[in-house]
Amino acid sequence: MATVLSLSGSPSATSRTARLLRHLDARLTAQGHQVVPLDVRTLPAAALLGADFSHPAIVRAKALVEQADGLVVGTPVYKAAYSGLLKSLLDLLPQYALAGKTVLPLATGGTTAHVLAIDYALRPVLSSMGAAHIVQGWFTLDKDITVEPDGGVSVAAGAAKALEQVVDQFSAALGHTTVLAAAS
Repeated sequence: MATVLSLSGSPSATSRTARLLRHLDARLTAQGHQVVPLDVRTLPAAALLGADFSHPAIVRAKALVEQADGLVVGTPVYKAAYSGLLKSLLDLLPQYALAGKTVLPLATGGTTAHVLAIDYALRPVLSSMGAAHIVQGWFTLDKDITVEPDGGVSVAAGAAKALEQVVDQFSAALGHTTVLAAAS
């Protein structure tokens, strides 16, 4: 199937966003995709903030984006937009780094007041980077994500069903993209 880069834009080591992404990665893996996780917070801050395009970690991150057929882009919502950490990485990628790629935008936050952050903040930047197909995204409330003692997560029933649907739509879109690429 496809190679998926699962990109977490959360600055927190105990992030619900990153844990939710890893939970969804398992579903994509079970569907036959190769999933490569990348937590932007693990990249060197000096390289991100100093726009060090030649730093090996930044070069590797750019290569992971380039090699991926699709990306799951997850971010906590702060001040009604995606995280500054995610922005710092996106700013270092080439203008059309997402050309030909299928993208699933996901966000987490503490209140439904931020639910439109995906459509009004994240989707436009992903589109400007040339994403071929941005599937329906999903916003999950922090209260719907429970961190289990083993570090995994459980998701409240309603949110879990919706997340499964958007992940399955993303997976189907990846399959369609792969078939079209093979037919060309």
